[in-house]
Amino acid sequence: MSSAQDPFYIVREEIQDSIDKLQSTFHRWQQTASNTGEYVHLTKEFLTSCESIEWQVDELEKAITVASRDPAYYGLDEVELSRRKNWTGSARNQVGTVRRAVEKGKSNSATSKYQDTNRTNLYSAQDNDDFISSESDRQQLLMRQQDEELDELSASVQRIGGVGLTIHEELSGQERILNDLSLEMETTSNRLDFVQKRVAMVMKKAGIKGQIMLIAFLVVLFIILFVLVFLT
Repeated sequence: MSSAQDPFYIVREEIQDSIDKLQSTFHRWQQTASNTGEYVHLTKEFLTSCESIEWQVDELEKAITVASRDPAYYGLDEVELSRRKNWTGSARNQVGTVRRAVEKGKSNSATSKYQDTNRTNLYSAQDNDDFISSESDRQQLLMRQQDEELDELSASVQRIGGVGLTIHEELSGQERILNDLSLEMETTSNRLDFVQKRVAMVMKKAGIKGQIMLIAFLVVLFIILFVLVFLT
């Protein structure tokens, strides 16, 4: 059977094309930053291709194993069988090498992301601690300011209370003075009433002559007082 008609060579050519594409994808993967979406996509695509190629190589090795049981029936000899086994082994090594490299890079990327996450969480925790500390300081400052304002308000209330007490005492004193003045006026009014009544009684008892004499006496007394006050 010629190479062009042998199913092994047909499958081998397809597998080799897949390996070549895999190598191309691997080079692109190496040049892509690990923190991008393209890196994640290439990694998934690469691992899927590896699984597909390895499955094809496994099936090809199974066919070689079957053919090795009766090489003459399949028109093969030991040299051809050895050549085919060597190729499948080489193909498996190529795929395994790049696959391990990608899996290692994937693991390193995951570790790096984990470290970045921990670092971010640490920074976030520190920021939270700083925020809490700052907020606590601010609350304490507000409490001190409120205490000071309450102290000032208490002092103002005390001052107002003192002023009110003073005003109350002054009003009480003025009320006492007014009461005393009212009492004195009432006493004076009573005395005037008494004097008027006595004068009226005297005038009534004295008659007209007595009234004239009393008036004359008062006029003379007024003149004397005038002279004493204004002319001396």
